[in-house]
Amino acid sequence: MADGLSRSKKLKRLVVVQRHLEKMAEQELATTTQHRQEVARSMEVVIEAMGSMQPVHRQFSQNYAERFGRLTIKETQLQNIQQMQETKVLKERTKADRLEEHMKEARDLEDREASDQAIYDLLEITLASSASSKLQSS
Repeated sequence: MADGLSRSKKLKRLVVVQRHLEKMAEQELATTTQHRQEVARSMEVVIEAMGSMQPVHRQFSQNYAERFGRLTIKETQLQNIQQMQETKVLKERTKADRLEEHMKEARDLEDREASDQAIYDLLEITLASSASSKLQSS
């Protein structure tokens, strides 16, 4: 190739970058999932406090209700973010898989071209040596 890199090598570099983007998206998703779990635990704690018969908890029932409302909103927001991130992970993975397929196809094509060229070179050498030997025997 004129610029020094074959198509398969260029695609391989793109696959590496795309797999990195996929890992980053997976990491974002894992972080969001962890936040959702923390919010769920907080919601459980607030529900337990709201249901408690202890006088201390009854004094703060309005605060607990407000806190639970905020946690519910946060959970909904995180759920939406998680859905978007799951879509992003699938998109990045699909891109990487396609690039990898194209890279393998390009590598196969380059291998076939190299093999064909080797056969042509062998034929040229054989024909040249055969012509040379015919000239010497004449």
